[in-house]
Amino acid sequence: MSESIQVLFVCLGNICRSPTAHGVFMRHVNEAGLKKRILIDSAGTGDWHVGRPPDSRAQKAAKGRGYDLSRLRARQVRPSDFDKFHYILPMDEQNLADLERMRPAWYAGHLGLFLDFAANPDYQEVPDPYYGSNRGFELVLDLIEDASRNLLRHIHDTHIDPIFTNLPGDSVGG
Repeated sequence: MSESIQVLFVCLGNICRSPTAHGVFMRHVNEAGLKKRILIDSAGTGDWHVGRPPDSRAQKAAKGRGYDLSRLRARQVRPSDFDKFHYILPMDEQNLADLERMRPAWYAGHLGLFLDFAANPDYQEVPDPYYGSNRGFELVLDLIEDASRNLLRHIHDTHIDPIFTNLPGDSVGG
């Protein structure tokens, strides 16, 4: 068995968008039977929420769709994350710029916006729902669910089984 693929989702405080991506992608990975092959974490570029659980509104919206974020705790991105993660996926351009400043010259992994994997071309960034209404958390989930399916397919097809590209549940030839 080849080494595991490690994915890090990043937002500003690690209490809304990145823990939501963490929880959603984790369920997709588990349902595909790949939890030992794809390891997932989330972090923030800022440090003011370190140790705190995800925002209660993010947890409530996620729970409404069957995702449990309650065990996650915020942490800040560390330089050593570039040693560990194959994919570092920020939620917006500002977080991408912050990560690019931290990126070591030798880093050969994928550093790019999470929604680059989304099918919905209307959004390039996952909008920060923190100061908005509950609808913002639902939009975040919509965008993350879309991008998570495509990210899983990409990782599966590129790293796990590049010859047989169908995931469990896919129809053959279609």
